Order: sequence, then structure tokens, then C-alpha cells
Amino acid sequence: MARSKTPAQPQTTAGQLSSIIKSCRDIMRKDKGLNGDSDRLPMLTWIMFLKFLDDMEKMRENESKMEGRRYAAAIQTPYRWRDWAAKEEGITGEELISFINNEECVRPDGSRGAGLFAYLKKLEGTKKGDRRTVISTVFRGTINRMQSGYLLRDVINKINGIHFTSTEEIYTLSHLYESLLKEMRDSAGDAGEFYTPRAVVKFMVTAVNPKLGETVLDPSCGTGGFLVEGFEHIRKQCKSVEDNKILQNDTICGGEAKSLPYLLCQMNLLLHGLDSPTIDSGNSLRFPLNEMGDKDRVDVIVTNPPFGGEEEKGIQGNFPQDKQTAETALLFLQLIMRKLRRKGPESKKGGRAAVIVPNGTLFGDGVSARIKEELLKEFNLHTIVRLPNGVFAPYTGIPTNILFFDHGGPTKEIWYYAQPLPEGRKNYTKTQPMQFDEFKPCLDWWKKREENDQAWKVKAEDVLKYDENKTFVSANLDIKNPKSQEEFEHLAPEQLVEDILLKEHKVIEIMAEIKELLKKGM
Repeated sequence: MARSKTPAQPQTTAGQLSSIIKSCRDIMRKDKGLNGDSDRLPMLTWIMFLKFLDDMEKMRENESKMEGRRYAAAIQTPYRWRDWAAKEEGITGEELISFINNEECVRPDGSRGAGLFAYLKKLEGTKKGDRRTVISTVFRGTINRMQSGYLLRDVINKINGIHFTSTEEIYTLSHLYESLLKEMRDSAGDAGEFYTPRAVVKFMVTAVNPKLGETVLDPSCGTGGFLVEGFEHIRKQCKSVEDNKILQNDTICGGEAKSLPYLLCQMNLLLHGLDSPTIDSGNSLRFPLNEMGDKDRVDVIVTNPPFGGEEEKGIQGNFPQDKQTAETALLFLQLIMRKLRRKGPESKKGGRAAVIVPNGTLFGDGVSARIKEELLKEFNLHTIVRLPNGVFAPYTGIPTNILFFDHGGPTKEIWYYAQPLPEGRKNYTKTQPMQFDEFKPCLDWWKKREENDQAWKVKAEDVLKYDENKTFVSANLDIKNPKSQEEFEHLAPEQLVEDILLKEHKVIEIMAEIKELLKKGM
């Protein structure tokens, strides 16, 4: 007797969206213009971006009609998604590629005019938060890499199945999108970009605890992980329409100079509910430090600035002469110190920051030491969390730390907390990354600080070293746990190598400084 077929179960929203995204990626694999997910994900992002914008515009138009108001759309016909993309049998093949890529073309309505990207790049907003500015900035760094207009039409038709007017779909897609970002991050190490694990991001935001009404900045925001977490953290505090307006208009800001992460960041924030992300598309280090005033300062900074990179002389010239360096991480640390809101009257606290730095920053001399001297004298460096091995695996094995400080110095004492690996683990891996729950003991300790096997403190005066003439000599923040039994020779070989390389790099840097001084006859 033949078995009766089990009726097919209806797909969940998550299942439907996952299927749509998978189908899109499968279609894109057939196109000769795309190589790997580093090409496919940006394509998928700008296509979803335009569909999302049109769905949002439709909602705003309907709301305006009901309220008797005129609505000024960001994108005009025939460039709206509904004009050229929504119909399954719409323009395709060479006609579609021409419309998207060319400066001038025959448009979907039969008229002649600017191509899609040419039009989008020239949009100009008239006020802060104007979506036209966001759109133009996004598409200035975006190109269409697909060569087949027929395959592109197939992808567009698939994306039409996503409904950005559905709260459930937006919520599900935002999580699905994060998984796509993670896939991309997993292959990013080759480009020298180290993405911050979600657990570390959430811990840092939880620890600094941004409040409604405060401004949150990430000056090197990448795909927007810290900003999304900050947005979600503050959103839980919103109780009214006015609270939501404050969150939307005056809270989240960032900077990202690379076009791909910039696009991904915009989409990431839009999907999580931030209507008009304020993300600067230029290098955050491009402004002279001494020209930044109170209007440029913010309440909270959470970031993982790039380390190991080098900045050109023009960028270095924006910093004080005795603190100029090519090392990107040290320049960003100075920028962060400058951007924190200054401590005002007794009732008003100064801004606060959580910043990831490599071990080399803690023990570095020369420029690094002078920056740390300023940090300890002008700011309150109250906590250093020492992260365990492999947190940034597989991108790098460099040991890292989180500096927590606020504008309210000088520093009197510094607490250290050595975040341990889970019992039985020697390292984190790509498949077994760090989990947020592992930070719970640290967060519990945060509220009521006591010395224990993981926590110890030192006086700032013991860190800053001066000679008999009171001339500054060094500032070594690389203070080991006095209760740890781990000796240098027992460290993992890769960490030994990284430590040695970092120390050698600093030696070369100091020797270069000495050479320059000798040239000047000093």
C-alpha cells in the first residue's frame, strides 16, 4: 500500500526570506561579473536598499494622505522601484543594464534622461536627516558589477518577494542580514579588516550604558555593529513618540571611509529601524584635532579602530607634532579623546568611551607613551578589560584589550579585569566564537568592584615614570595579573610571535625618532 504524502508545511517568514536570499545568491553565481560573496553581498545590498526605500516611501505617502499633508518623495518617477523593478515582466537584458549603468539612457517610461545610478548620485538633501543625502552618498561608492541583465532581472524579481512594510519581515531580515555580514567578515582578514565579535560589541555597549538623549559615535564603524547595538540599547528606554524622535534624530552617528562597509552599514541600520543614519563617508582622521570644538563632541564613543594600518603624512599633520605617527590605532585614540564631551559643572559628567586596542598600545614607548600620559592626566582611565586569546580568530591572533575611560581626569587608579577563556578551552575559533554570557561575571563585578583572581588594580602614579628632572619617561599599561601563574614561556607560540613582532615594531619606531632628532642636531 502506497504511503500518502505528508502535506507540505507552510514556510515561516524566516524560512521564506532565507529561501529568497539563497535563490538570489544562486542566481548571482551564474553571472561572470561577480567573484565570490565580496561581490554578491554588495549587489544584494543595494538592490534591497532601493526596494526598502520604495516600501518606506509608500508608507509615508499613505500616512501623509490620511493626515492631509503633502509628501515630498526622496526619489522621483521613473526612478522609483515601483517604476522599473516591481513588474515581473519589466525591463531586462541590455535595456536594464543600460538604465542602471549609463550616464544617459532610454528610461523605463520611454523618455531619455539620466541613468539610475547617475540620478541617485546627484540627489541633494536640504536639511539634516534628509534621506536624499543618504541615498546620494551611498550610491557614489556603489557600482553594478552584474553583466547579465536577464540574471539581474531574476534577482530583482526575487527581492520583490520581500515586504519591508511588514514588521515581522523587517525584524527577521535584519537578523538574516547579520548572518550574511558575518559570512563576509569571515573572509575579511585577508584585507586586514578585523571585525568585532557580537559578544564583545554587546558587552562594551552594556558596560558604557548609553542613555536616551546622549549621542553615540563610532568613528570607524565598518558595517555598523556598535551603532546597531547602541541603537537597540537605547530603543528599550523609549516610552513615547517624543522619545523615538530623539532616538531617530539626535543619537546615532558614525564614520566609515570605505565604500562597501559604508553601504553595508547604512543598510544594517535601516533594517534595524534607524530611518536616516548619520554616517560620514570620509576618513574620520581628516580634520585637524585643534580645530575641533564643543559642537563636535559626543557623550559616548564605542569603537574598534583599525590597528596595524598606516596613515599618510597629510593625515598625520592633523595631530600635535609630538604625537604624530603613522599607526592608525594611536591616531584614532587621540581623536576619541578629543571627541569626548568635556566635564562641565558638578552635575554634568564628561563623555565616556570604550575602545579596543592591541597589546602594543599598552606597552608602547615614544608617541604611544606620550598619548597615554595625556590619557591618564586628562581622563579617568578607570578600567582595562584584557580579552583572552583568539577573540578575533580567524582574522588575527594579536592579544587585545578594551580601554574604558571618561572625560573627568586625572586617573587615580586603574582596575584590570582578565576575561578568562571558558573552562576546558584553549582558544576561540571561527565555529566556536565568544558568547555574551561569558561576560556576565565581569558585568556583575563591574557594579561592585573587589580584587579577586580575575581583577586587580594599580595606581596611576605607578604607571607614569619620570626621571630625576621630572621629565616624562614612559607609561606602561601592560600590567600582568599578579595572581596569574602563567609565565611568558608558557604562552601559545602564535602569541609569543605576535608579542615579539609588536615589541620589535616599537623598537624600530623609537630608533626612527632618535634618527630624526640626530638629523636636527638635538
